[in-house]
Amino acid sequence: MKQILNKLFDQQLLTHPEALEAMLRIGQGEANAAEMTAFMSVYRMRPISVPELAGFREALLSLSRDPELGTRDTVDIVGTGGDGKDTLNISTLACFVVAGAGYKVTKHGNIGVSSVCGSSDVLQQLGVEFGVGNDVLQRQLERAGICFLHAPAFHPAMRHAGPVRRELGVRTFFNILGPLVNPARPKFQVAGTFSLELLRLYHYLLQQTDTRYAVVHALDGYDELSLTAAAKLATPEGERVVSAADLGLTLNQPEELAGGRTAAESAAIFVDVLEGRATRAQRDVVTANAALAIGCLEPAFSFADSLAAARESLDSGRARQALRELVAAI
Repeated sequence: MKQILNKLFDQQLLTHPEALEAMLRIGQGEANAAEMTAFMSVYRMRPISVPELAGFREALLSLSRDPELGTRDTVDIVGTGGDGKDTLNISTLACFVVAGAGYKVTKHGNIGVSSVCGSSDVLQQLGVEFGVGNDVLQRQLERAGICFLHAPAFHPAMRHAGPVRRELGVRTFFNILGPLVNPARPKFQVAGTFSLELLRLYHYLLQQTDTRYAVVHALDGYDELSLTAAAKLATPEGERVVSAADLGLTLNQPEELAGGRTAAESAAIFVDVLEGRATRAQRDVVTANAALAIGCLEPAFSFADSLAAARESLDSGRARQALRELVAAI
């Protein structure tokens, strides 16, 4: 570890194998607190490179618990967080819409860090149990079309870095790794980022994988397709800027996307959306993000086709039924 630190202190980039080795040492408890603090601090002072991020990702995936689902033909919709917007749980709601549309979803999530209520917080409020066995996850995926992978239950290696991260109290590169280390390794993904720089980093990394993806950043700061401003989209076909009008939708106002002030309030909003009591803005933002995922799964679909499938899932009640089945399949 000291050799790697010396290279970083000399302002050199790590190669992919060096980054992989460093993260394996951290994940296996072979780095002490001082070494981890120094390591994390470097990446607060300079950007992370694509080979470094790829090495960190490979290490964490190799150390993660395998849910043994028997398929990678699934999709995840996940944001980095860090945008400070405190919206309703858009990505998690979109996952249930996609499941209701007949696709398999392996949702990877955690408690809220930059928001009041993360995906784990809201789903726990709604009766979803964490720490279940792989047989339960398989049953949920089969019956509900969705299973939830609570990050702490699948990444035991992170416990070694946890105390140092908490003591530092600042965002580290671990915060941007979350969306990239889904232990189910889904072949399809929508990833929202809090910055353009991170969008491009994800884009360059995912180009090197077999993932069919869409990376999105709203130009007013949201880590999802918020429809509050134009957004940058990066897919295997390249990058483009899209507006709500381009997608046939209405511009949203930020206050229309507000989430709850507590986990209970957020859960109530979540259920309102699934049960057809959403506002126009809530319905549009959830189905638009679901449409991005459906577009990854169905590359021949236009955005309008994908949006129609998402709306039908929500309006028919199948998205709501996916949540019921997820909770019941224990």
